Amino acid sequence: MGLTSTGVDIGIVVSDGPAALAFYRDLVGLTHAGDNPFPGGGTMHRLMAGESMIKVVVPEPVVSAAPPAGGIDAGRGFRYITFSVDDLDDLIDRCRAASVPVTREATTMAPGVRIALVSDPDGNTVEFLEMRPSGGAC
Repeated sequence: MGLTSTGVDIGIVVSDGPAALAFYRDLVGLTHAGDNPFPGGGTMHRLMAGESMIKVVVPEPVVSAAPPAGGIDAGRGFRYITFSVDDLDDLIDRCRAASVPVTREATTMAPGVRIALVSDPDGNTVEFLEMRPSGGAC
């Protein structure tokens, strides 16, 4: 396979479009690139994370099936998405202020590497990754 982009497109089917946009666009800070009608009914909101596109899909009618509860290790398949960020503590503070569930506090995984996990409005796990040069303070 010859890739034609350095990014990937990821679709997230949501139950509440305004809540999902408030999280991914307004809180996380993804850039709104436009909206499309979704085949079969509904709307696809296109958000950019660098060169990757996050497609927030609001089907009509809304689907009732939810992802398995319990976070990353609760089931198979696509279980989480990771965003690399420059200020993990600030983002987690903003998540808390917006009543976003923090499911894993900021944790040092290796020197200069920290992560934290939150749940989006539909209960999907979102990881924030902060990397600093080796030996640098986190």
